[in-house]
Amino acid sequence: MNIYLTSGTPEFMNSLKEKHAEENLFVLHGEGNAVLLHESTSETFFQTPRKYEIIDASGDLSDQGYFVFNNIPVTDEGRPIFEHRFNNRARAIENEPGFIAIRVLRPVGSDTYIILTEWTGPSSFIAWQTSQAYNKAHEKRGTGDGIDKRPNIFSSASYVTTYTTEKKDEETE
Repeated sequence: MNIYLTSGTPEFMNSLKEKHAEENLFVLHGEGNAVLLHESTSETFFQTPRKYEIIDASGDLSDQGYFVFNNIPVTDEGRPIFEHRFNNRARAIENEPGFIAIRVLRPVGSDTYIILTEWTGPSSFIAWQTSQAYNKAHEKRGTGDGIDKRPNIFSSASYVTTYTTEKKDEETE
């Protein structure tokens, strides 16, 4: 299974989704941009996609969620260690209130893995970040046993991007 991403205007992303209604497509709205996510076992129709292999998954992506992309640049030599960590994760996130789905995405043609989670809303994600399950899942972070302290694993700092499946209207004052 693969995930393909492409960016563009919300209107164009929506038109592609409508044109290819038989595909598993999600229009995600972020800060000033839109992303079209295509989850498929076959090739995509995107002209210049960012391609990812799904190496771990739980739950079904939906059209009504809050998506969090934890973007983690990993060196070539760090890939086996990074993937081993996620293949052996505690799987506690699946039991959290508001959790919908997770995809661990291996990049094809770049160095940035994505840990994609979908939630019922931002408050569910924040609750996860302050939960005991989150603390347990990240208990080795910052210690000598943590993956973040191993040399040559990460090529640069990780970063988070968030998206909703509904376009937010500009607020007027």
